[in-house]
Amino acid sequence: MSNIGSYEERLAGFDWSLSEKELGYIPGDRINIGWYCTDRICQMGMADKPALIWEGLGGSGRTYTFNDIRLAANTIGHYLQGLGVKDQDRVCLFLDKIPELYLGFLGILKIGAIAQPLFSAFGDESLLVRLENAETSVIITQRKHVSKVRKIRDQLPQLRHIIIVDYDGRKPLQERELAFSLDEAAPVEEFEVFPTEAESPSVLHYTSGTTGMPKGVQHVHYSLIAQYLTAKWVLDLQDDDIYWCTADPGWVTGTSYGIIGPWGLGVTQCVLDSGFSAEAWYRFIEKHRVTVWYSAPTAIRSLMRAGEEIVKQHDLSSLRHLASVGEPLNSEAVIWSERVFGKPFHDTYWQTETGAMMIANYPGMKVKPGSMGRPFPGITGVVLDPNSHEPIAEAGKVGLIAFKPGWPAMMRTYWNNEATYQAKFVNNWYLSGDRASIDNEGYFWFVGRDDDVINTAGHLVSPFEVESALLEHEAVAESAVVSKPDEVNMEVVKAFVMLNPGFEPDAEQELRIMNFIRKKLSPLAMPQEIEYVDSLPKTRSGKIMRRLLHAQEWGEEIGDTSTLEDE
Repeated sequence: MSNIGSYEERLAGFDWSLSEKELGYIPGDRINIGWYCTDRICQMGMADKPALIWEGLGGSGRTYTFNDIRLAANTIGHYLQGLGVKDQDRVCLFLDKIPELYLGFLGILKIGAIAQPLFSAFGDESLLVRLENAETSVIITQRKHVSKVRKIRDQLPQLRHIIIVDYDGRKPLQERELAFSLDEAAPVEEFEVFPTEAESPSVLHYTSGTTGMPKGVQHVHYSLIAQYLTAKWVLDLQDDDIYWCTADPGWVTGTSYGIIGPWGLGVTQCVLDSGFSAEAWYRFIEKHRVTVWYSAPTAIRSLMRAGEEIVKQHDLSSLRHLASVGEPLNSEAVIWSERVFGKPFHDTYWQTETGAMMIANYPGMKVKPGSMGRPFPGITGVVLDPNSHEPIAEAGKVGLIAFKPGWPAMMRTYWNNEATYQAKFVNNWYLSGDRASIDNEGYFWFVGRDDDVINTAGHLVSPFEVESALLEHEAVAESAVVSKPDEVNMEVVKAFVMLNPGFEPDAEQELRIMNFIRKKLSPLAMPQEIEYVDSLPKTRSGKIMRRLLHAQEWGEEIGDTSTLEDE
């Protein structure tokens, strides 16, 4: 049975108090995410239930029960308090997807400090910008990454401690460095959780816009109310599920739905800490009998490229529900998923700033391939006229995606950047920076970033729509579409294309692809130029960074590239 019932039933008379009641939270009470994800679950009789099934390179693994993660969070929190870490101090997690990343996150929250997860693949300059902006007090890292911290520590007077979780004693510790081993530390059974309240800061995630420095998105403990219920209704997480969220907690999906959502529900989750390969992923699903899988379009397209034969070599019959996040899910991927897995990937739409899912395709709801779905109950979502900022009533007309402020997981500010935060709100609407249309059944259809939409000869062309069409061509593996300057039309469409094996990057192929798009969409949407590439610039969360390609075409500054996959 699904958790959601019918979408219409959930909408009727919805109030967030439903989630508060299920969590046993009374407004005005203390609320601490770390406690709710550990102690509360143990008190509910699930202390011995597996919470984390972790697998590293080479198949090494560990399993932690909910009592194990409770003790680990207590132990880490106690250790940090012993170093003088206080509530609202920023503690950075600069780790691979090892258990200490997940357990450390909970420990930081338990003492009322602010968790600042950052991708372990960041270089020293990217790290410096974020630690400097947050005035981070402590960084928790590994031997393999500490050299990056050493390069910048002299520029970070606020950074008091550099904690290495896998120190082996081979080389002496340097200035401000400490060794901490969770396995060797004495477990802390009794621990007084800091009395955080609804508006107490919890997590600081850094996000890069199209311009300017990275912005620190500040969330609060009350975000749990939305993360819990969306995980239950959209991901359909149930007591006996084995759940796999492929996102790194350096990205908001990896915290909201790779830690808080599933553990707030007392659900067992798996983590695979190794590089991507179709074989490894399918083996992991088969081995652990994964039932609910939350991934990203980039990964799904990579699985598509690997072909269908490899799928047949694995028993994936455990899969019950599939969902996607990070960028729009092309209709082709949904159709492929239905064919090879027997079920569609359900697209979900939200942002670092929203903290939780806003628009989604729900279990039991008709999936329209290529659509974002419909707003979550309790979320008022509209598209606004770009000029008047009034809601558009006409079905199919493109506008700015906007939400009525006030949902529980909404960011509370940008760290030390209140002016930029306030600029996200117009006429009491939160502006997402994305464009979409709404059809006559209330489904949202993504068009592109507000600054990505291509205006060619007065006609708006969606890069996503062209990319989706390109994927349907047999020669195209991946694509990114941007505008390029044109003397007559102001802007025209340019496509960067990765070809599938066996196809030649020549002029004839270019003509075939152009004509395919011309016939499928329109002459205006047809790329005026195709550039063949071996790879596309992506963030580590899998989003194609179109703005880098756009800047290249327009001769602009490329801005912040710290989230680039290969930087």
